[in-house]
Amino acid sequence: MKPKRILIVQTAFLGDVILATPLIRAVRELFPDSFISFLLIPETKRVLDNNPHLNEVLTYDKRTKAGVGAFLQIVNRVRGKDLDLALVPHRSFRSALLAGLARIPFRIGFDKSAGSFLLTRKVPYRSDVHEVERNLSLVSEFNPPAQDFLPELFPSSDDLSSVRKMLTDSGVREQDKVVAVAPGSVWATKRWLPERFAQVCDLLMSRARVKVVLTGSEDDLALCRQIAGLMKEKPVILAGRTDVLQSAALVSLCRAVLSNDSAPVHMASAMRKPVVTVFGSTVPELGFSPYRVGHVIVQKELDCRPCGIHGKKKCPKEHFKCMKEITTDEVFEAVLSLI
Repeated sequence: MKPKRILIVQTAFLGDVILATPLIRAVRELFPDSFISFLLIPETKRVLDNNPHLNEVLTYDKRTKAGVGAFLQIVNRVRGKDLDLALVPHRSFRSALLAGLARIPFRIGFDKSAGSFLLTRKVPYRSDVHEVERNLSLVSEFNPPAQDFLPELFPSSDDLSSVRKMLTDSGVREQDKVVAVAPGSVWATKRWLPERFAQVCDLLMSRARVKVVLTGSEDDLALCRQIAGLMKEKPVILAGRTDVLQSAALVSLCRAVLSNDSAPVHMASAMRKPVVTVFGSTVPELGFSPYRVGHVIVQKELDCRPCGIHGKKKCPKEHFKCMKEITTDEVFEAVLSLI
């Protein structure tokens, strides 16, 4: 089979889309003359801007009040594109249903998908490999070339210029060592303690003479301000001021990244920058650790970990030891080892 029109479906979170970019590259290598589309949610669309391996990016707002109407609308839109292969790394029932209702004849996804019965080929979901490798297994039957396919992002020169100006306006000089610190996460049990982030940032600024930039989305701004308020030194706060590719441009200018188990880890992988990842309720073995870059993982071995795939709103055991037992010095030394 040599598909001519291909759709990749990943309507999950930002990090999931970043980790699907190696699959895009592999599909392009396998089928250089094919038309390749990618379906995602509007919030993650910027991830794929400037990606040279895609012909088209489609958006589906699955959180819209239109509900079923919006779903049927995207089904009809996809059906009209005369696609012959769908690759569905997202394991939701809705993603498999979309590919099925769109009448795409060949639909490949994971056997653990909630809609696996709607797929024409089910690939074993391996829990012992990285998410990048899991996604690539969807095209294993096509014998992809034996090479590493890595996460990749493509910030533009305008993105880079915008970030340089933000840093300059904040007093960061071109020769300064910069560390990006991303303290946020959608899940509370994946966030290390704000006061310890503040302590590490102070140590980096006072002892390592590093410029600390607190980064994240608009949702992380209050947390970043809280951390800055706990600090003796004054960090740069860019949370809420940069979009996805501007954040990637920022990472490209840094010596290292410090993050919880969240999207900035995968952004660092995509920009080939070393990263320290603080793991709490989740564990690297789930397949979402830094990929093929210099990194240090800081975590505590506890019988209650992991307590979920994505983390939780609060600690089920009510002690939050997975984060409380990680010390300031451990994280500071980890970052120091990478810069």
